[in-house]
Parts: sequence; structure tokens; C-alpha cells
Amino acid sequence: MAWDEWEQIKADTAQEHSTRMRLNQVPVEPGGGPVPEGDLRVDQKDLAAIGDAAYRLFGDLDRFSDHARVSSMTAAGGLKSEGFALGGALDHVAERWVDQVRTLLDACAHISNHLDYTKAAHAGDEVYIAGTLSSISELDKGFDERKGQ
Repeated sequence: MAWDEWEQIKADTAQEHSTRMRLNQVPVEPGGGPVPEGDLRVDQKDLAAIGDAAYRLFGDLDRFSDHARVSSMTAAGGLKSEGFALGGALDHVAERWVDQVRTLLDACAHISNHLDYTKAAHAGDEVYIAGTLSSISELDKGFDERKGQ
């Protein structure tokens, strides 16, 4: 094997195992046929359900997570007043609980808000596309009239 051939094999192998993204797909059938489509589909009903679930989780978590915080803080205060070191540890856990709940609440709000924004943006896109296609059909009518049809 020549040195140039070895270098070419290494380059080909590096190209095959590079970090670029590759998508799996079904090969196009010989003789044409329909172009294969992906199987990932989401409609407005699906998006609305996800946004609604995030909104409900936000409300429930906000309401019910406070019970755990209050109970833990009360227990921590009682343990501290009795001189137990566990009281300080429980207080620390309750503070971390509050931080984690806030993070989760922010994530739920972000999901819900983003889906609302996405829905509105797509609705605007639909109006734009419908208007564009409508104007194209009007142009087509004009061309048909010029041909005498």
C-alpha cells in the first residue's frame, strides 16, 4: 500500500466518523414515486394539550409545593429549638426545595408561553401563505384570460 493510499483511507474514515449530523431516511424507490416524508407530525391539538398540561402543572405545583415547604420549615424550626443539628439540615433542604420549585415553575411557564407564541406565529404564517396563494391564483386567472380560455 502506498503512502498516498493510506492517507486517503484515513481521510475517508475520518469523514465517515465525523461529528456532523446524519439523518436516517428511506431510500427513494426506483422509478420515481412519492418523496418519502418524515413521521414527526404535530398539530395544533397536540401543542394545545402540551401547553395546557404545562399550565396546569404550573398552577398545581405552585399551590401544592408550598405545603411541603411550610411543613419542612416548621419541623426544622422545632428541631433547631430543641438543639438538634438535624434542624439546620432540614432547613437547608427546605431552602433547596424552594429553589428547585422555582426552577420548575419557570420551565413550565416557559413551555406554556412558548407554545402560545408558536401557535400565534404559525397562525400568522397561515394567513400570509393563504394570502400569497390567493394572489397567485388571481395571477393565474389573468394568464388564462390572455390565452383565451
